[in-house]
Amino acid sequence: MAAISSMVNLLAPGDHVLCSSNVYGGTYRLLNKIGKHAGILFDFVDFSDTETIVKNIKPNTKLVWFESLSNPLMIVLDVQKVSKAVHRTRADILVAVDNSFVTPYFQRPLDLGVDVIMYSLSKYMNGHSDILMGALVTNNKELYDKLYVYQYTSGNVPSSFDCYMVNRGLKTLHVRMEQHMKNATAVALYLESHPKVLRVNYMGLPSHQQHEIIEKQFTGHNGIVSFYINGGIEVSTKLLESLKLFCITCSLGCYESLAALPCKMTHASLTDGERQSIGIHDNLIRLSIGLEYYQDLIDDLEQAIQASGAKDKC
Repeated sequence: MAAISSMVNLLAPGDHVLCSSNVYGGTYRLLNKIGKHAGILFDFVDFSDTETIVKNIKPNTKLVWFESLSNPLMIVLDVQKVSKAVHRTRADILVAVDNSFVTPYFQRPLDLGVDVIMYSLSKYMNGHSDILMGALVTNNKELYDKLYVYQYTSGNVPSSFDCYMVNRGLKTLHVRMEQHMKNATAVALYLESHPKVLRVNYMGLPSHQQHEIIEKQFTGHNGIVSFYINGGIEVSTKLLESLKLFCITCSLGCYESLAALPCKMTHASLTDGERQSIGIHDNLIRLSIGLEYYQDLIDDLEQAIQASGAKDKC
C-alpha cells in the first residue's frame, strides 16, 4: 500500500486514473476513499478489451493501473497490448502494472512496455510471511527521482532488517516458484476433475480462457488457484473450517499453503453488487499453494470438500 500510495502521490487534484475493474481491494479502497477525498478522479473498467480502455481515456488521464493476473479470478491481461494501446493514445500517460502474483521470474513487464511495475514484496518475493513491504520498479530516471522524493518525504521507507529479509528470500525465488507451479498444477487438475467443483481458475490449466496469452506472455505459472464449490456461503465456510493443513488468511505467496474466502475476506469492502459483477460469489474459494507435498494438500482438500456438504454438480 505504501508503494501504491507513492504512485497516487504523483497525481494532483483533478487528475484521472483509469483502473481495471478486477483489481486488488486495497487499490480500490485507496482510490475510492483517500484518492477521492484528495480530488483524484478515477474509473474502473474492463481491461480485457483495449478499445474500452482507449474510449475511457480522458484529457486529464495521467495514470493507467492494472494487474497482469487478477485476484482471485486469475484473469490475464495482455500487458504488451494494453501498454501499446495506452501509449499510442497518449505518450505522457503512465502505465503501471501490479505484477505481485507472477514475480519477475515468470514475467518482466518493463520489457513489455509498461512504465512502472508494483510488487507486494510481502508475497512471493520474500516468500516467508515475515515482512510487509512494497516496491516500485521503473527504468525511467525522471520518474524514479520523483518517486524517491515522495517516498522519503511521506515516510514510506522500509526498515533495513526488512530489506535484508527480502534479499534473503530472493535467493530462493527461482526454486520456490518452480515448486509452487508444480504443486498448484497438481491441485488444479485434481479440483478440475472433482464432481463437487463447478469451475477452477488457474493460469496453468489448458482450459484457462486466456491460455494463448499466458503461453505468450509468461515463462511459468504461480501457485494461486481459485475455484467455485457447488454450494452457498454455508458450504464454502464449512469447507474452510474443515481444512487442516491450510492456514486461513488473506495473504498469499509464501512457503505454506493458505486459503481464503474472498467475499468475506479480501473483497469484503466491496458491496454485494460490486462483488457479484466481477464474479466474487459466496462459493468462490482462493488457495495459495505452498511448498508442502502436493498429495498431502490434495488429501486435505478432499476431506474438507466432503465435510462441507457440497453436492455433486449435475
